[in-house]
Amino acid sequence: MIKELPQSKDPVLGFEVTGKVSVEEEQNLISRVEGALKKHDKVSALVVLGEKASWGVKAGIQDLKWLLTHMDDLDRIAIVSDSKVWEWLIKIDSKFAKMAGIKEKHFETDDLDDAWELVRGD
Repeated sequence: MIKELPQSKDPVLGFEVTGKVSVEEEQNLISRVEGALKKHDKVSALVVLGEKASWGVKAGIQDLKWLLTHMDDLDRIAIVSDSKVWEWLIKIDSKFAKMAGIKEKHFETDDLDDAWELVRGD
């Protein structure tokens, strides 16, 4: 399930992912981001990943396709999770994101305020 966080305010969006993400939920997320992009050149996102956050194959492919065609539209990304796997994946991915001009960083859940500061550019 994907839930938009109440702190979201275009062009800074926050989402919480719990459980397995469906294709419909992924499409709703993409539509929300695209809506923000109609008003702003770039969007920043904070994503809180719960313990059981996962994507189905179709939703994951949809997400990846969108990301590959919209990298120029992203400014900052904060991934918030206590999972060491996500931390490791973001450390690797952040190197590629940097080459695309995206600032990406992993945060522990205790550092949620710092994650919001990153995406807001504070």
